Amino acid sequence: MVNVVSSRVLVHPTDLERSRAFYRDVLGLAIYREFATGGGEYGTVFFLGGGFLELSGRSERVPEPAAVQLWLQVPDVEEARQELAGRGAVIAREPVREPWGLVEMWVADPDGLAICVVEVPEDHPVRRRG
Repeated sequence: MVNVVSSRVLVHPTDLERSRAFYRDVLGLAIYREFATGGGEYGTVFFLGGGFLELSGRSERVPEPAAVQLWLQVPDVEEARQELAGRGAVIAREPVREPWGLVEMWVADPDGLAICVVEVPEDHPVRRRG
């Protein structure tokens, strides 16, 4: 097995500044680091709980929305909904308790990348200790 010491999801948005503003100002993700990419541009790496999200470069086309999705677990999805809506996020789907027991809400980034904001309720089997 490869010894993975760190990981991140790389996203090449169609408009780097617009996406950087969304992840920083709307989702409120903390910046881990920024770095020069050449030509006066820079990339940004955001904290994603136990992982990282890097925005860098540019894509000429909008990615297929179902090809990659982000899954962000929060302690309280309703609190997250209020905060995100207050910052201008478009809630694609309001929080719903799914048949598998998670409470899921969906938003999208400026290029349509699907972001699932998830709460694991207290009574969910994942939280039970055996």
